[in-house]
Amino acid sequence: MAYASLIGAEVKRKEDPRLITGRGAYVGDMKLPGMQYVAFVRSPYPHALVNSIDASEAKAMPGVMDVITGQDIAKLCGPMPIGAGGEGSSELDGLAVRPHSHYPISFGTVRHVGEIVAAVLASSAALAVDAASAVQVEYTPLPAAVDMEQAKAADAPRLFKDMQSNVHHTWTKKVGDADAAFANAHKVVTRRMVNQRLAGVSMEGRAVVAYPDPLGDGLTVYTSTQAPHMTRGSLAEMLRMDENQIRVVAPDVGGGFGVKIGVYPEDAALAALARHLRLPMSWVEGRIEHMTATTHGRGQVGEFSAAVKADGTITALRFHITADIGAYPIAAGLPNLTGMMAVGVYKIPVIDGTIDCVYTNTTPVAAYRGAGRPEAAYYIERMLDAVADDLGLDAAEVRRVNFIPPEQFPYKTPTGPLYDSGEYDRAMRKLIDISDYRALLAEQARRRADYAAGKPTALLGLGFACYVEMCGFGPYESATVRVEPTGTVTVFTGTSPHGQGLYTTFAQIVSDQLGADFDNVIVKSGDTANTPMGQGTMGSRSLAIGGGALVEAINIVRAKAVKIAAHLLEASPDDVIYAEGKYHVKGSPDSSVTLTQIAKRAYTDKLPGDVTSGLEATEFFRPAELIYPFGAHLAVVEVDADTGDVRVAKYYTVDDCGPRISPTLVAGQVHGGLAQGIGQALYEEVVYSDNGQILSGSLMDYALPRADNFPDFVLDKTETPTPLNPLGVKGIGEAATVGSTPAVANAVIDALSHLGVTAIDIPMRPERVWRAIHGA
Repeated sequence: MAYASLIGAEVKRKEDPRLITGRGAYVGDMKLPGMQYVAFVRSPYPHALVNSIDASEAKAMPGVMDVITGQDIAKLCGPMPIGAGGEGSSELDGLAVRPHSHYPISFGTVRHVGEIVAAVLASSAALAVDAASAVQVEYTPLPAAVDMEQAKAADAPRLFKDMQSNVHHTWTKKVGDADAAFANAHKVVTRRMVNQRLAGVSMEGRAVVAYPDPLGDGLTVYTSTQAPHMTRGSLAEMLRMDENQIRVVAPDVGGGFGVKIGVYPEDAALAALARHLRLPMSWVEGRIEHMTATTHGRGQVGEFSAAVKADGTITALRFHITADIGAYPIAAGLPNLTGMMAVGVYKIPVIDGTIDCVYTNTTPVAAYRGAGRPEAAYYIERMLDAVADDLGLDAAEVRRVNFIPPEQFPYKTPTGPLYDSGEYDRAMRKLIDISDYRALLAEQARRRADYAAGKPTALLGLGFACYVEMCGFGPYESATVRVEPTGTVTVFTGTSPHGQGLYTTFAQIVSDQLGADFDNVIVKSGDTANTPMGQGTMGSRSLAIGGGALVEAINIVRAKAVKIAAHLLEASPDDVIYAEGKYHVKGSPDSSVTLTQIAKRAYTDKLPGDVTSGLEATEFFRPAELIYPFGAHLAVVEVDADTGDVRVAKYYTVDDCGPRISPTLVAGQVHGGLAQGIGQALYEEVVYSDNGQILSGSLMDYALPRADNFPDFVLDKTETPTPLNPLGVKGIGEAATVGSTPAVANAVIDALSHLGVTAIDIPMRPERVWRAIHGA
């Protein structure tokens, strides 16, 4: 049978049979002898003093073991670490900021609805919840700063008394003479845009099980996390333990989208209690808890101005963004990424940008699919459409005159990033071709004529978005490749997938580059006891960085396999090569051995004198720079002018993530990213009242898109490799989310532009669209 490479092949996911037959292993399913179940008492106030806690009624209930307060937990562990929210945490280096933290169970002051003030331990989860409702807490409510723009004011209620204002830090970037550019502009285009708060709403909520080592002072923590080693490091710091005393395990994780990066108060509280009481502890998040206590994403308001020439060329960009970081600085540096990516795919020479990162009495804001980059793409892509609208130009052509030319890569942007590679116009040309853009324009004109004539018709809108995003965050990633004596292969990776299909992709690479049978490659992750030190899964880094570590480990194993093969073939190692799944003498493919034969010999004493026994390697890959995937999207929407209802009729994408190892998985990532990006554009929003109460605290109030809200997506690609990793690959996990929100928003406004509509805040719910139509 002819050899077929698995790199780029359509294969079925290795993970699926176990998951779809109900054999997944999730934290919430764990039951251990003597387990105590934890329910948390949470603040109903956005800002208050905690005066006293009366737990006598709860403690008297049968089955209740104890009620733990903040003062109790402070004796067992330290405060929560600052910057535990992953992406963007390192972007505060060099900034003069004050750390503001709290204990896993807060005392003294609470700063957002849902903050923990007590923990109830009971023999069942239901009993713990009932007992938690019996705990009486006396609060003194304090004035709350809820709106991010109002929270900046000098007279706004301050969250932390040691600060002169609620501004955590201000990011600035000034390049070139902005005043001159705007003074000499043909036109100045200005827009104010909102990036609303979002909730992660992973299918599985957070969950923790912690239990003590029965033979020593160690601790095991099972947690639904994206970054087990990061969580272990934080717990070791808080519990004042050595890292090798703590084992953190992320079993099957039902989605994360960024909100499961880093340690949470519940992780630390259960770990501390399990260690102290020498009993297993369990907590499983409820959906309302998820909406109030799991970090949110986005939450920005941007004011942008562009200085433009008559042909739409942007000569300068000025912006002032207010970013809501919530009550604690879990990922306070994340909005800086928005500033760094502010120019998008465009050659804009002059920048005058400011970002104020502001505390509010709301749930902390941290990473959510894209983490700072979707916000940047939304702003710049809305501005490109605004330029086209204000100048009466075609939106596609305005983008094309502003693209960074391919011959200028690697390209240093004025906001800081060094783009590795890109051919933005090629992706745009392909998008125009596959969508039959000219025919869509003709159909739009026909419908507008019918509408003007009073005929019932849905208005058609066309929305472009050309995005670039950063991925491949370091500082490193790791992999161990072990060929077993039978020729099967086990891979241990420092990344921690939670639905991406990484086991499949890694098995494809191992099979292709080492000669193992695809079905005989097992990938293990998520257990700090047996995986090499890793950074976890976030920022579209698993293949770009984790795959780099895997390839480097494979290279070492293959080099050793070649030496053993040469010994078996009685040839010089210089004369033996690996090709098409076998190790053979150059020019003599029939004189070959398989990996299974090599592995069998590797674990014997019948080896050359310079070859050690065994066949495995561990490698760490450290990227030189970040990596920048890109693409072009076109959304086609229909708007009912009578009701404001928006329907996504067609959606076209051309995404460039370099070579595609598993096209099926890439398509799945794009589909999921589009669903979440379209969800932000049309449906989703975390809403607070003026007094800090969350109004969208359940799935009855927080509108998620459904499958019937989407058309069939038309996906295509260009392929521009990066020189920054051995596979040439770029991330794809967040890319579609980055591009789809501005594409849909642009399409809705385009549908109504002939009526005089120039802006609508997202999410573009029917009421907002209807009001925009009737207020134009």
